[in-house]
Amino acid sequence: MQRRHLIQAAGALPALSLATLAARTAFAFDGPELYAGEKALYAEAQKEGLCVSFDTGPEWANWKSLALEKTRRRPQADTAYYFAASAVDAAKKDVVAPFKPVNFDKLPPVFREAEGRWFTIHTLNIAFLVNKKLVKNVPTGWADLLKPEFKSTVVYLDPRSTGIGQVLTFAAAYANGGSVDNVQPGIDYLGKLHAAGNVLRVEGTTPYAKFLKGEIPVWISYENDGLKAKHVDGMGDAVEVVIPKEASVAAPYAISLVKNGPNPNAGRLWLNFIMSEAGQSLFAQGFVRPAVPGTPLSADVAARMPAAPQIRPLDVVKASERKADVDRLWAQAALGK
Repeated sequence: MQRRHLIQAAGALPALSLATLAARTAFAFDGPELYAGEKALYAEAQKEGLCVSFDTGPEWANWKSLALEKTRRRPQADTAYYFAASAVDAAKKDVVAPFKPVNFDKLPPVFREAEGRWFTIHTLNIAFLVNKKLVKNVPTGWADLLKPEFKSTVVYLDPRSTGIGQVLTFAAAYANGGSVDNVQPGIDYLGKLHAAGNVLRVEGTTPYAKFLKGEIPVWISYENDGLKAKHVDGMGDAVEVVIPKEASVAAPYAISLVKNGPNPNAGRLWLNFIMSEAGQSLFAQGFVRPAVPGTPLSADVAARMPAAPQIRPLDVVKASERKADVDRLWAQAALGK
């Protein structure tokens, strides 16, 4: 097994699991460098022989920096992958180290910590996942969902208990003249959606299985859920994945080099690969959008995720600071509490 194949197989990037990288590096460096200095770093990583990446397994939901904090005195991992809000928390707790991988400076400023203690490697974007067997006309934007024809059709996750719920509230805000600094337009929109009777229900956990079973006409969720349902889990052309035309937001998923990790050079090699053109393109094959702008994609992958300039990068620092307000205002607007 040669170098590129070794790293790609161990990372399992298309499956989004970033599982433990147990790469015993008894293999020679092959081919041209992906970036300047890769060969030298590979040699140092080869001496360590292993890179362990903390993540959350196949589900990767509700991940916090707790594991890193628990092992602060004797770190067990070299890198850690999580929703960027958890990365912010890890940086505050001083359990991650600064490292700027290749293409770091190409990321939007809100998608990276200034010194490289965390940086975004891919995004999940708010979209309408539409079951065309249950909906006559496919909605193209947020305004469409307010129409009478969408009565009792819309499902979304509770902003008080889910990250997706929080993110879609900010997406609705951008779509209605607001922003991460002014979420009220998003709250008002969701209130109108409920008042119109167009919300079928609000879920507390992801209803992916219900969507596959044909129980949800329109699900406001992440784009990759719809693409997976369409291309992997059998729904095919019954599913339309729509990035709403007014605006959407990109939720950043980040990675960090663990402070005092056991295999720092292997960790740096892994992070550089993830952020290289080769690594970023693998994310797109797994139905999520690469974080590095301009990552070249094959024609079939690009067709699944066409350019969507209306997607705004979410500032998770500001979004996290507003969580309590979102929880309170949403309950008032949507539930009358």
